Amino acid sequence: MRRFEFVIERGLFLCALLSVGTTIGIIVVLAVETAAFLREVPITEFLFGTEWTPLFSTPRFGVLPLVAGTVLVSVIAMLVALPMGLLSAIYLSEYANSNVRRVLKPVLELLAGVPTVVYGYFALLFVTPILQRYLPQLTTANALSPGIVMGIMILPLVSSLSEDAMRAVPNGLREGSYALGATKMQTSLRVVVPAAFSGITAAFILAISRAVGETMIVAIAAGQQPNLTWNPTEQVETMTAYIVQVSLGDTPQGTIEYRTIFAVGMLLFIGTFGLNLVSAWLRQRYREEYS
Repeated sequence: MRRFEFVIERGLFLCALLSVGTTIGIIVVLAVETAAFLREVPITEFLFGTEWTPLFSTPRFGVLPLVAGTVLVSVIAMLVALPMGLLSAIYLSEYANSNVRRVLKPVLELLAGVPTVVYGYFALLFVTPILQRYLPQLTTANALSPGIVMGIMILPLVSSLSEDAMRAVPNGLREGSYALGATKMQTSLRVVVPAAFSGITAAFILAISRAVGETMIVAIAAGQQPNLTWNPTEQVETMTAYIVQVSLGDTPQGTIEYRTIFAVGMLLFIGTFGLNLVSAWLRQRYREEYS
């Protein structure tokens, strides 16, 4: 039995080591290629330049248009997913009975199983024509349509994780609130949601990271024109869409144009890592405030 436990322990250790090693390998590859890119392109031009045309005859390497496109689409997705996801989580956790929850939650989570390519064409061929009826200036490729569809896509992520966090709140807190005369709505918003704040925050941050890293929806419906704009009716290009564009095989490996995907990928990694740090800081601050 001890020998068997020893084998299991070593197997689990190797799994953990493989995960850490994979992460380190990704960071090393990104860092090496990004360093090679920055030896040819000044970092100030890369971070603060307003033109991104690395594949043109007169290349420009200012990444701000890609960053702006990524942020714009992600903000639209968050405006759709966060309020709807939180409200649906409150309903499932505090109002729905067990039979309704047993049906609604799996149906909601089915949205997460739809391929993102399907979402992309749904945004391009269904959502965009509907929006063009009310916004005549909306171009066929735009930031608004994929942002809305992306919000629908990540809605189950916000809803499911937030609902799990709220259901983990001890019933004693709810009963104490009811004993003081609070209504169900007051208990839900002023007791349960603050008590589950760390889990809800983690769900929000994970959803934002998912939106920032989404590829196919924006590659299909947002266009591939890197505009430095905050107008959601215009077409934009995100960082992930650009990586897909260059990774198709037309750009020779080892060139500065090819290395741009690693520089953009490193910027994406740093942004996602920063979101995780913010999430950890919020959870720690909440624990200190309410401990």
